[in-house]
Amino acid sequence: MPTFAPVDEQLTYIKKGSAEIVKESELRTKLEKSRASGKPLRVKAGFDPTAPDLHLGHTVLLRKLKHFQDLGHTVIFLIGDFTGMIGDPTGRSVTRPALTSEEIMRNAKTYMAQVYKILDSHKTETRFNSEWFDKMKSADWIRLAAKVTVSQMLEREDFHKRFQDEKPIAMHELLYPLAQGYDSVMLQADVELGGTDQKFNLLMGRELQRSNGQESQVVLTMPILEGLDGVQKMSKSLGNAIGIQEAPVDMYGKLMSISDEMMWRYYELLTDVQVAEIEKLKREAHPMQAKKDLAQRIVKDFHSADAAAKANEDWAKQFQKNEAPESIEQVEVRLDDIKASDPSGEGISVRIDKLVHRAGLASSATDAQRRREQGGVRVNGETVTNPVFAIKAQKEIDLRVGKGIRRVRLV
Repeated sequence: MPTFAPVDEQLTYIKKGSAEIVKESELRTKLEKSRASGKPLRVKAGFDPTAPDLHLGHTVLLRKLKHFQDLGHTVIFLIGDFTGMIGDPTGRSVTRPALTSEEIMRNAKTYMAQVYKILDSHKTETRFNSEWFDKMKSADWIRLAAKVTVSQMLEREDFHKRFQDEKPIAMHELLYPLAQGYDSVMLQADVELGGTDQKFNLLMGRELQRSNGQESQVVLTMPILEGLDGVQKMSKSLGNAIGIQEAPVDMYGKLMSISDEMMWRYYELLTDVQVAEIEKLKREAHPMQAKKDLAQRIVKDFHSADAAAKANEDWAKQFQKNEAPESIEQVEVRLDDIKASDPSGEGISVRIDKLVHRAGLASSATDAQRRREQGGVRVNGETVTNPVFAIKAQKEIDLRVGKGIRRVRLV
């Protein structure tokens, strides 16, 4: 029979970084029963594979799943291959475009390769919600839809706002909260995790479990992680994200660029460091060293200890000792894609925003333009503010944007 840590100890670890628990008293009761019986809780989090790769903001939920796994509970990584085709309306002012089943499955395979950098693949129950939804008949959907009123659905903030603004709400979007809630029924979840923006959907699971004769799951919400700017949520489209497949030195450099205040939030949401240890670091550690430790921890999670150590060395050479790092990621960019007219004939003129984007140092040419205008783009050590830059003779340059660097070969 498994041995579980004392309930108060479990709760401290589980509550670390969490936004809300509905209800904490129910979670305590479930943990007490689990410890007495030796039966682990079933803890679920669902992910719709609507994009091929993840950034650190996506891993906040995965990290909390890992905490439950560390405590000996059963973690269910649910891939919403069915719900992904509906499209989660959370936070959307317009209907999401539908993805094909082929796109969903291609993204799902990429997700699985990435999430098992955090979760133990041997201890994780991986499920696809098409397992049950593909078997449902029209009558089943009617019975499920009958459990919720239109008025209840319109209480949801994003639906209510769209209704007030006279923006369309597609009928299939109303099915999404029902589908997510029904996942909890089929998986007999004791706990479901989600972002704070998912609360309506998570509470729907409690309602549907009750109506199906099950004990209601506990809902645990996690905050939405801010990006590198420390203000807006982490998003690739906003250019403030750290992708978990980025090169170690790029990931490390971006983490070193966050504010000292934001560093502690990242410790809370992106590491396994206990609350007491974080508080001790706040009191005793030098902020620079604490940030280096954070960056190494995160790079190690997604790459390796050796890669983290090497990234630390390279960053120190690059930014503290003013030396060139030993390993700069090299990329090739087609000259025809970025060329600008050159009336002077003195060199190769390139559109710098396109170059930055094609080199992988910005999420778009617009993002690159913003960074350039803020003085964050350098070519061979020279800050570039004009949209067109003349490269004289050489076909290989060192391109730096913020803390990221690439050696670019023009072909």
